[in-house]
Amino acid sequence: MVAKKSLLLISFFIVLSVGCATAPPVRDALKEDLKVPAGKIEGNQFTGIRYPFNVSVPSHWKMALEFPDFLEALGYERSSPTDKEQTELYVYHPETKSSIQFDLTPAGRYATFNQAKIEWLVTVATDSLKSEIEKDYGKDVKVEVGPTEPISLKGVRFAAKKYATYTARGLKREQGWIYGFTEPYQIFILYMILEREGTSDREDLKKILDSFEVTSKK
Repeated sequence: MVAKKSLLLISFFIVLSVGCATAPPVRDALKEDLKVPAGKIEGNQFTGIRYPFNVSVPSHWKMALEFPDFLEALGYERSSPTDKEQTELYVYHPETKSSIQFDLTPAGRYATFNQAKIEWLVTVATDSLKSEIEKDYGKDVKVEVGPTEPISLKGVRFAAKKYATYTARGLKREQGWIYGFTEPYQIFILYMILEREGTSDREDLKKILDSFEVTSKK
């Protein structure tokens, strides 16, 4: 499945970049406690409980704490209840099926970050994404990859964005991934825009990302 494997690939490279375990740790160990609820949804506003982040959406978008069924048809994997890490929030347009996923997870004790490393990690996921798109939709699908760009997210020290566009099953898609870090959390945001005439999903995506904020350490 396209998006989840790209996320795992980024995680794999983070493991390779955590530094030498014989050096002093740079932070205390912090594990994801899935017994703590992800957060609460009130109207168009999400307030994180497991991790301290907030986000709001336009009134015609929906929020969900559980995996929406339609995402499987778009190449996303449904997490198992036994998975050690879970996506905190799913955001989607119920008519166009454009979607965004927000996932925070603790950084390792020895992992170090800077903007250059974040941008490199975002870039190395590209080949994996392209191969998964070809696997799912065939090698005739033309994938155009956008540039790696820094992105500003409120309360996030380092962040970068990458995206690819392609047409599959008669529908043009933009599939993007954002990776960020602010002490002590890694931030993963995966999105897919399904381009349909007369919609404003790309503008809505910007509004949603502009509303995203990591508020404080937990």
